[in-house]
Amino acid sequence: MGNSYTYFWNLPQLVTAMAESQGIPIITRQSTVGGSTLEEHWNEEKETKTRALLESGDWDYVVMNNHSMSTINTPADFDKYGKLFAELIKSKGAKPVFYMTWARKADPSMQPTITKGYNELGKSTQSNVVPVGEIWKKSIGLKPEIDLYFPDGSHPSPEGTYLNALAFYKFLTGKATADIPHRLTRIDKDGETMYLAILMEDVADYFQDLVDSFEIKNLPYER
Repeated sequence: MGNSYTYFWNLPQLVTAMAESQGIPIITRQSTVGGSTLEEHWNEEKETKTRALLESGDWDYVVMNNHSMSTINTPADFDKYGKLFAELIKSKGAKPVFYMTWARKADPSMQPTITKGYNELGKSTQSNVVPVGEIWKKSIGLKPEIDLYFPDGSHPSPEGTYLNALAFYKFLTGKATADIPHRLTRIDKDGETMYLAILMEDVADYFQDLVDSFEIKNLPYER
């Protein structure tokens, strides 16, 4: 659940395609509205249906991200609605997972606040945090020539989404990413091939090495 940081370049489907390439079934569903906050998802504003989906499904993990400025502009609401969703998700027998976002391209100094907000929320709710923002920070520091940003300086580029998907693949499967293809496809309902990711092989290899250098924890999970 979340906003355009999740749906840009089909992140949920890309995670599924990565898993399929390794013979692992992962079924993803999404409740995303551009610019939305967890407060809006909780109150079912902007035509969101997140709480209804949580009630109707038999979920294993529920991944959520708040608005990219929420840790900075509305930290109290960031904590409040993150905790409410974590409690609701656990009550449905699923595991809450917080998707740590990244700093805007023009202001990398945002990242420590974002990282602290997500890590503290994960700790206080005993939830997992996938440290995407920290992975971006390291990638930009090592290879700034690989642009993870869409031209607006906020959303992910196709390369950024591929990097995000690797992090979630590693989190969900517990496996290294080294065998993930640099081109990923799925078949649509009409039997046609959709190209979800087309990266230069050396860029994909770099991203895989980077993600595998991170310890991405998955707390013990019980149904």
